[in-house]
Amino acid sequence: MTMHRAALSPDPRHEPAAIADRLALPERRRGRGAATNVSGRFEIQTRVDFDDGWTHDEAPEPLVTGVIWEKPRSVITRNDSPDIAFDRSINPYRGCEHGCFYCFARPTHAYMGLSPGLDFESKLFAKQGVAALLERELAAPKYAPAPIALGTNTDPYQPIERQYRITRSILETLRRARHPASIVTKSNLVLRDLDILSDMARDGLIKVFLSVTTLDRALARKMEPRAPTPEKRIEAIARLNDAGVPAGVLVAPVIPAVNDSEIETILTRAWAAGAREGGYIVLRLPLELRDMYREWLQVHFPDRLKRSVSLMQSMRAGKDYEAEWGRRMAGSGPYAWMIGRRFELAERRLGYNETKRSLRTDLFIKPAPAENETGAQLSLF
Repeated sequence: MTMHRAALSPDPRHEPAAIADRLALPERRRGRGAATNVSGRFEIQTRVDFDDGWTHDEAPEPLVTGVIWEKPRSVITRNDSPDIAFDRSINPYRGCEHGCFYCFARPTHAYMGLSPGLDFESKLFAKQGVAALLERELAAPKYAPAPIALGTNTDPYQPIERQYRITRSILETLRRARHPASIVTKSNLVLRDLDILSDMARDGLIKVFLSVTTLDRALARKMEPRAPTPEKRIEAIARLNDAGVPAGVLVAPVIPAVNDSEIETILTRAWAAGAREGGYIVLRLPLELRDMYREWLQVHFPDRLKRSVSLMQSMRAGKDYEAEWGRRMAGSGPYAWMIGRRFELAERRLGYNETKRSLRTDLFIKPAPAENETGAQLSLF
């Protein structure tokens, strides 16, 4: 077994004083997950919050969530990664108000000229006309059905879904086409769509996974401040399974010295709620997340910072992150091996994953192409 000798990076950005200089004003980040709002990696100028003394007697303006409409040209995203179980996905939103500090999708906000920090959870993008685009893509002559994953980047049931209902419109389209799908979410808002999910489940077309990172309510509020409580997620697993919708659990991410002690208890609670499939993913820190992870620890658990970083780097061959397929999800080295064995032992003891339900593709009904679509087959009569 190879031992990786992990040590804290000498990068001056990771020194406590440097981290403190980047922190957003407490009033600005109250109720949010990120500790900073530093500029994205493509920006020429760098901006940080600081107190210049002029607002000493005035409270800073609260950080308000805003939503911008965008018009995508396509809706189904393809991938050829060998270490995930799907080759296509749909993400109704960019950014996520849940505010999970560890979200690996945060760096994508830099492509929009925004910060992966507080901007990611307060400046959101909703995709317009997704249901119509999806129907058009399903109707393409060469389209072959395979499960579509929802929630692979940002949560399809984040708070703005209550108003915009884009995820529901996607599910309505998939139900009409009898097309299989899977959902990953941290929200019990998924129960709103129980009518559609129940219909799809009867035909073997849907499965849902609730992500449960901790059962500690106080810790959850620090890690994912605007996501529903752990109890609400466990309850959602139970209600989905009671309604005949297969709902499993994801212990993701496992964060060293933060929530790594809870693997067995989360699996046990989810099993009691009816979950029969489960999985885990260790912490991933691409790009800006490497600094954001340390910033979050500095704010909430400064006494754990060195230990957490050391253990995290031990899973990544002494680095902050490895993007290689086969290693990015589970890590490597003794600590990652221990996490994997603990999950496997709990999985075997409880009975998880003894049988995995495959979603059906043989019921697919290709939507009729719109009359004005180029290449549409003309009717004989």
